[in-house]
Amino acid sequence: MSQPCIICVAITGSLPCKENNPAVPITVEEQIESTQAAFEAGATIAHCHVRNDDQTPSSDPEKFGRLMEGLKKHCPGMIIQLSTGGRSGAGEARGGMLPLKPDMASLSVGSNNFPNRVYENPPQLVEWLADEMLKHGVKPEIEAFDLSHIHQAVNLSKQGKLKTPLYVQFVMGVKNSMPADKPTFDFYIETLKRLAPDAQWCGAGIGANQYLLNEWSIAAGGHTRTGLEDNVRLDSKTLAPSNAALVERTVALCEKYQRPVATWQQAREMLGL
Repeated sequence: MSQPCIICVAITGSLPCKENNPAVPITVEEQIESTQAAFEAGATIAHCHVRNDDQTPSSDPEKFGRLMEGLKKHCPGMIIQLSTGGRSGAGEARGGMLPLKPDMASLSVGSNNFPNRVYENPPQLVEWLADEMLKHGVKPEIEAFDLSHIHQAVNLSKQGKLKTPLYVQFVMGVKNSMPADKPTFDFYIETLKRLAPDAQWCGAGIGANQYLLNEWSIAAGGHTRTGLEDNVRLDSKTLAPSNAALVERTVALCEKYQRPVATWQQAREMLGL
């Protein structure tokens, strides 16, 4: 039997709003309800952001705390992964929720261009976030927007600043960053296997590239991410009715490639949680 596929659902993000798709969950209560449905559909990691009442992004630890409490109650066993992304806060505020001790947290280890800004991840902040994750027992998910980020993650792990085995997510399709390019994707896998043979990896595509990266990742034996953070549509004419609908579409791809969908117990074992 091939390795079970871990499905991560990115439920909200920092950018999509109700105006883009009414199904985007904004309040903590909406996020809990949406995540529970996605969990029941097959997702085993919840990648979480929080929002203010006006839908703007937030890094408020109190909101993250309420979200974690609700997810633990309604999605028992699901892996909770909090975002330390730069759209929600600046500097060390980006890691203010790490003392809550989530299972995982995202970690971008280098800077890159976004559509209208530079996504800044200076070395000092990266090392501080990594230290906080070590201190609080939080497993990082390395968000690789560029090939150099894979190399940097491996370097940090060799310095003892990241626990191994690494979990690396290849993010493709962000405008002005790495496009969804199959030869590049294949080289990412080859590079990670060469530099960190025990690492696990995941593929995430933005917008219309979501389904593409889901299929590439599942076919190649990796894990994958879906959800309304990255893509609010099922196709060019149809809005996704829920996070669960995007998870169900990913489950169908697993069936197509004869990949079992990981249970939360299997996902925790594979990730060393």
